[in-house]
Amino acid sequence: MNSKQPIKNLPIQQSGAHTDTCHSIKLKSVERAKKQFEISKNRLLEVSNWHKLCGNAVSATFQLTNYRGNGVKGLAKNGYFLKINIPAPGTNAGNGYDWVQIESIEEKHDEVKDEEWISMRVRPAKNPTHPKEETAHFFKDEATSNFVVKRIKTRVIAEVHGRNEKPNTDNATIWDKIRNAFIALGAMLGFSKNQWKCLVKGLVKVG
Repeated sequence: MNSKQPIKNLPIQQSGAHTDTCHSIKLKSVERAKKQFEISKNRLLEVSNWHKLCGNAVSATFQLTNYRGNGVKGLAKNGYFLKINIPAPGTNAGNGYDWVQIESIEEKHDEVKDEEWISMRVRPAKNPTHPKEETAHFFKDEATSNFVVKRIKTRVIAEVHGRNEKPNTDNATIWDKIRNAFIALGAMLGFSKNQWKCLVKGLVKVG
């Protein structure tokens, strides 16, 4: 079920493709919903464990890294990177991976409306382990992926919203241009949608 509540801090869709993926559950009490929200919030920030939420489904793996591209444990932070390994050939620019950077993590609790939420926005970025400035991702850096976990009374909701998604064909090598064009097309035709469906269900799964 999709929430009818407005989406917080979502970038305006201006060009390219966009996706909206949501999943929600309803708990028996506000107290149970609050506990589930905390579990789901931590799952969102534990980026390196996202692939586990999808079980045996074929999915990308995400590794949280610091500003230098070194893997780190713990929760996501503003400015950290996500090193993404998708089930397809990688880029030269990304040393075999796609890279995004966390540019915003925000939280809010509204006691009057009895709701709370956390959002995380990531954007295609350069490879932090490589001196080149080109974007190491199949989408241009105009694109964003926006992850939201929220609680509205007894309902807990997970959402992923892709905005302004366009193929990144600005890379230096012919291989990266061709690769990015094909991967981006696949993502816009449904590959990323399947990935996010799996993630949102895993984020709010009870237990």
